[in-house]
Amino acid sequence: GLIFYDTKVTVMNRVLNATVQRTADHAAPEITLDPLEIVGGEIRSSENSYFCQAARQLGCVPSSQLCVKLASGGDPTYAFNIRFTGEEVHGTSGSFRHFLWQVCKELQSSSLSLLLLCPSSAVNKNKGKYILTPSPISYAEEQLLHFFGQLLGIAIRADVPLPLDLLPSFWKTLVGEPLDPDLDLQEADILTYNYVKKFENISDETELEALCAEIASQHLATESPDCPNKPCCKFTYLSLTGEEVELCPRGRHIPVGWENKDVYAAAIRSLRMRELQTPECMTAVRAGLGSIIPLQLLTTLTPLEMELRTCGLPYINLEFLKAHTMYQVGLMETDQHIEFFWSALEMFTQEELCKFIKFACNQERIPFTCPCKDGGPDTAHVPPYPMKIAPPDGAAGT
Repeated sequence: GLIFYDTKVTVMNRVLNATVQRTADHAAPEITLDPLEIVGGEIRSSENSYFCQAARQLGCVPSSQLCVKLASGGDPTYAFNIRFTGEEVHGTSGSFRHFLWQVCKELQSSSLSLLLLCPSSAVNKNKGKYILTPSPISYAEEQLLHFFGQLLGIAIRADVPLPLDLLPSFWKTLVGEPLDPDLDLQEADILTYNYVKKFENISDETELEALCAEIASQHLATESPDCPNKPCCKFTYLSLTGEEVELCPRGRHIPVGWENKDVYAAAIRSLRMRELQTPECMTAVRAGLGSIIPLQLLTTLTPLEMELRTCGLPYINLEFLKAHTMYQVGLMETDQHIEFFWSALEMFTQEELCKFIKFACNQERIPFTCPCKDGGPDTAHVPPYPMKIAPPDGAAGT
């Protein structure tokens, strides 16, 4: 936290350019995707998704071939090129950026099970934020998580921000920072957080009885009370994926009482913290990321800085976009139709601006790392990705 972000970016860029492994005389790996596999919007099975199609094909490519130099003005070098079956696309930029956008949509949908919507979003807190799905993983899932890690590294080298909405706990675990048992639990699963707090704040046994009765009444639909005596909770709790798990050996048979209520609360909290850290899954993601960028770089970054470098900002800063726009062949910022264009964009909502950026550049977010920093009107700079405005091709008509 003692180093400015810009300084870190400079160091990081230097290291990334010094660890390039694919030289100019090597052709970029090419993968072929079939858009018809995902026709109709809903992906019928996860194997057809762009993510899985790409993971299968890039599985045979040595990761050294994906380590390219950073974009620095002009056309960037991409980790791999993408060809869409049956579509003629000029250049490589558009299809590469469209691929990354589509893959992020797939990751944050029900078609792939690698990410899980955080439980707090059910009660409108951190709506639409995701965490890694905490569950024992198969070899195939480990390969997909490895590829997911590679994509994070590929996006950093390409400077194409990924439209991923992941909870801070993901970025903390990725850069190796410990989670906060209070704050991170509240962010990810506020219902469990409140449940644990209730048990921690009980002052006498009658309150405990009332709480157990309240909890039992909420589960009446699924459980019939076999014994007519007072209701009680057992040492079990639902995992994030919805399975009932025992919090200790033979937990199903151990009732929660006054003496062990704090042990029960602590056991639920540690279950959730383990699930948020998902060591197995995170190891696979970090291994993938480490095959594209040196993991030592992560030790300098805070979780938020890592998120900014990988995913950019989730909103469009129009002033920044204006400063990073190039006008071609005789056009000027003072032309009347250009002024109309910018004043029209100023009336757009953030959602509409994202759609405009997707239409113009095939990505929803703009990279905000630029050699000229804020790029005031007087700064001479060639950003890696300027937005270009050109006159129409034909001369006919007005």
